[in-house]
Amino acid sequence: MKRRDFIRFGSVAALAPLAKSLDVQAETVPAAGGVREPARDIPVAGNADVVVCGGGPAGVAAALAAARKGAKTLLLEQHGCLGGIWTVGLLAYLLDVQNKSGIMAEIVKRTDSAGGRTYAPGGKPTETYDVEVMKLVLENLCQEAGVTLQLHTRIAAAVKTGSRLTHVITESKSGREAIAGKAFVDATGDGDLGALAGCGFDFGEPGTGSAQPMSLIALITGIRAGDVRAFYRDAENSQGWAAPKDALRKAMEAGGHSPSYAMPSLFRVRDDLFMLMANHEYGACGFNVRDVTQATLRARRELHALVDGLRGTGGVWRNMRLVSTAEQIGVREGRRLHGLYTVTAEDLRQGARFEDAVCRATFCVDVHALDQNKNKAIDKKVAWRTKPYDIPLRALIARDVSGLMFAGRCISGDFIAHSSYRVTGNSVALGEAAGRVCALAALSGRLPAEIPFKDLA
Repeated sequence: MKRRDFIRFGSVAALAPLAKSLDVQAETVPAAGGVREPARDIPVAGNADVVVCGGGPAGVAAALAAARKGAKTLLLEQHGCLGGIWTVGLLAYLLDVQNKSGIMAEIVKRTDSAGGRTYAPGGKPTETYDVEVMKLVLENLCQEAGVTLQLHTRIAAAVKTGSRLTHVITESKSGREAIAGKAFVDATGDGDLGALAGCGFDFGEPGTGSAQPMSLIALITGIRAGDVRAFYRDAENSQGWAAPKDALRKAMEAGGHSPSYAMPSLFRVRDDLFMLMANHEYGACGFNVRDVTQATLRARRELHALVDGLRGTGGVWRNMRLVSTAEQIGVREGRRLHGLYTVTAEDLRQGARFEDAVCRATFCVDVHALDQNKNKAIDKKVAWRTKPYDIPLRALIARDVSGLMFAGRCISGDFIAHSSYRVTGNSVALGEAAGRVCALAALSGRLPAEIPFKDLA
């Protein structure tokens, strides 16, 4: 292969400890207590106008928006399906979507048409859906738009020329490869690409560094909707959220296990299929592999114990079974990358409006308990109620790296604001905006920060 078909790894050598070990002869470095990875040439396996890293709700929307603007678009995803927390994470519930148009509304409509949306007994649609239907809907949408999909691919490093991001380095069954791009979107959730590229970021609560707990979600069967009506809420149920959650927690405690999340929730997907959210994993960092591993192991044990305990009480629970626990634990809080603007708690309190608004968020401040010894439900961090507020385009544009945008929960914001905008309906709107801007930038030879907001219309 000709030399022009390769890139030197040199500019990312310092990031090598973040990637998997390579099948090369490594030199022991006793003083550093590690090994030195020799420099080598990495094949450029592909190129695109827009490279989107992460195929969750934000990444799918970004890829769709970019491809529909005429940009050659590549979507990289580490798992074996699209959807992220919606699918791999089994979060079969749509949050903050009621006021969303564009791609979010399109996804809802397509899922509904495919028979994947859940309806209450009286015919009213709910925000719950079938995970398997969602997988196919997202894949079909991307393929119809001409997005090139590459699954089973993890981002390992980034390459820059000066401050300009030019390539991502990936790891997959095909080995270590480089992907060239004109513009990039970090939709990894935890801000992995931004961190690898050198973006500054914040994490956790200021002062304490504490992060919201993770949750492993499960699908269960063996119960019937009519029999467990007191334990879940849907669109036609006049009771609030508290009563069914309290009833479910008490039923679990009667089975011998008190859930780590004090507000366990059932969501009806089908009459005989439910989503269960009853787990909190405290004190773990979403971008520390050892933390995520131990949290996942603890969570899975807990979910099996909760279900086994409920089944042991008999009655409506006697045939209850776990169908599946999520492949990926749900991480509420990762890196908050530094952008040209930082969304703040004050924006939520005032209901801020911006001329470059790309998303209207309506979700509340939702800080899941930081310390299980004090609370296992929701921490009340502010005394005011959130007003609907705008997220400006500037919060999606990297401050420290050129040619890079953010989408989803890794955008630029503070701890309180993040607890509101992190939900999936907002992630889709943010991804759609990032994809459009990156397409315009790539096709015109400009940077995302150079695209006038009026050009997004």
